[in-house]
Amino acid sequence: MIRALRNNRKAFTLIEMSVVVAIIGLLYVTVVPMYGRTIQRSKETALKKDLYVFRTTLNDYYKDHEKWPETLDTLVSQGYIRNIPPDPFTEKADTWVTVPSQPGNNDVYDVKSGAVGQSLDGIDYGAF
Repeated sequence: MIRALRNNRKAFTLIEMSVVVAIIGLLYVTVVPMYGRTIQRSKETALKKDLYVFRTTLNDYYKDHEKWPETLDTLVSQGYIRNIPPDPFTEKADTWVTVPSQPGNNDVYDVKSGAVGQSLDGIDYGAF
């Protein structure tokens, strides 16, 4: 009687379990790289948006004052932006690289990212 109960039990075989583990492994190997690229692409999009906002704000400041601001903090203190956003890649607000209007000038004509590396398209982050 005990032997009959053991034979009637429903259970997975080793082959069935191996197939399930192989399928999970295959899904993991294909999904993880796609997830990483998606995260990087979203950071690149955020960087482009932040740079667009910076450049539009710099142009607005120039139209109002007929000169470029001395620092990015000037944009905050005069109410053009609420705060300096962090760079999406460095996650710090103090890594933005400012470009003067002319060599030797102490003003902000343009803003670039201070992040090291290249985008998924092969462009340096500092070249956006």
